[in-house]
Amino acid sequence: MIEDDLRAAFLRHEPLTPSPGPLRATIDRLASIRRRRRQRFQAAGVTLALLGALGVGVPQLRPDRPAVDSTVSGQPTGSPTGALNVLLLGVDGSGAEPPYRLADSILLVHIPADRSRPYLISLPRDLEVSIPGRGVDKLNSAFHTGSGEPRPDLDAGYDQVRRLVADLTGVRVDAGAVLTFAGLRRITEAVDGVEVCLPDEVRSWHTRRVFPAGCQRLDGAASVDLLRQRRYLPDGTFDRDRNAQRYVDGLIRRVVARDVLTNPVRLAALLSAAGEDLTVDDDGLPLTKLVAVLPELKSVEPVGLSLPVGPPVGSSARLPLDQRQSPAFLAALSEDRLAQWVAQHPEQVNRVR
Repeated sequence: MIEDDLRAAFLRHEPLTPSPGPLRATIDRLASIRRRRRQRFQAAGVTLALLGALGVGVPQLRPDRPAVDSTVSGQPTGSPTGALNVLLLGVDGSGAEPPYRLADSILLVHIPADRSRPYLISLPRDLEVSIPGRGVDKLNSAFHTGSGEPRPDLDAGYDQVRRLVADLTGVRVDAGAVLTFAGLRRITEAVDGVEVCLPDEVRSWHTRRVFPAGCQRLDGAASVDLLRQRRYLPDGTFDRDRNAQRYVDGLIRRVVARDVLTNPVRLAALLSAAGEDLTVDDDGLPLTKLVAVLPELKSVEPVGLSLPVGPPVGSSARLPLDQRQSPAFLAALSEDRLAQWVAQHPEQVNRVR
């Protein structure tokens, strides 16, 4: 009897029920928008991860702040038109094992307004700078000072270095990332190794492995091993920075050859390999817009440069700016004239191949 009454009640009210068609269509449309937006964010994160692994030679990728989509924020769509600068920091430690101590790899990626090619500018870890709250010290210690204790704040460490680099170079830092070694290993494995071309033999102080002169395909562990070396190298840290730029060149070539950024399957695999250990800064330049710039590059082969510095000062071995060469170099960087500066100073270009 109760079942009959319920059935009758449902039949009486059924005509009043709205059609599910419009609701279903709205749900499908929102799901599609979110799916496309998520894919764009993932592509942006991978691209910045690549830029990081590329230049710094240290990476573990962890999205810390969500990217901002222009369709949501109301900002105009389209890629930026001026020169861009991306700051990449390689720190010791890993996402699961704090504390982080020093930013031993510091790279400024300069993309000129004419989109001719990227410039990878290594800033020496021992560069002499004035750090708020610490006084005059090496640039690599700025990250530790800014990040604090007992559990370091990666954003705060990055912000400290970003401010110092912006003041030093006179350029706006549009985006950046903090990376660690474990991610580099996984990214390298995800692309089945990276070819690195060395002008001279390198012997590992850590594993005793020998990297012969010439071009060689390195797996993830070997890449990390190579990029940690400075003890047995003639120019120490400077040679390590040059080897990082050589790794960059090999990774760029590998990614382009495998069509990673335009192949959804390979892009997803690389994203999965990157993991959750990249801290990114995209306050100035949303990552979706950074991605839009990359296809505009006329050449993806980078030019490797180093900030001109003088000989070590005192027992601390801090490196001051070269007062003869650095003013012209920094002026060329801030005025987006690096191509002309390189043409006038070809001996300052670091060979990557």
